[in-house]
Amino acid sequence: MAVFELKHPLIEHKLSNLRNKHTDTKLFRESLNEIAGLMVYEATKHLPLKEIETETPIQKTTTKVLDKPITLVPILRAGLGMIDGILQLLPNAKVGHLGVYRNEETLEPVYYYAKMPTNVVESQVFVVDPMLATGGSMIYTLDYLKEKGVKNITVLCIIGAPEGIKKFTEKHPDVDLYIAAIDDGLNEHAYIYPGLGDAGDRIFGTK
Repeated sequence: MAVFELKHPLIEHKLSNLRNKHTDTKLFRESLNEIAGLMVYEATKHLPLKEIETETPIQKTTTKVLDKPITLVPILRAGLGMIDGILQLLPNAKVGHLGVYRNEETLEPVYYYAKMPTNVVESQVFVVDPMLATGGSMIYTLDYLKEKGVKNITVLCIIGAPEGIKKFTEKHPDVDLYIAAIDDGLNEHAYIYPGLGDAGDRIFGTK
């Protein structure tokens, strides 16, 4: 397992839009999706390929295509904000959904919904969530997928706190994490700081 913090100039530039409290909903959504697309480019470098015969306008030749189905699993609701950017690069990916929210009193994950593609077990699965704070929701999601038999999982997050990353890596040491920025920590309310606010509210304009 490895943690990859993607220090790319384009990602850092767009991350500034997400952090800025004056960024409107439109720009926030656009920047989030653009970062997600840039991140998945890096996170798919390890995907296996198979050779096929292809006929070009000149002759038959051998080319390479992806050898495994891909499933995206956004953690509802904020994870949905990253899906369009990823589908731009992986248009044939299927999308499962897992609904988990954090109880603000206990800080424990609360499950409420799941719907996965029928071939999720055979897939390369990318779990996406903009924020990895305490790690509770992510750990629950990975536990759920592994109980279903999924073996190939990669996680994409925009920002994370060291506390949540530590819990995540201890619980699931076999899962790679790609993250745009590791922030300073969690405040007394278990929110990431400096952070970017509530990603779900900023994506959907609910505050």
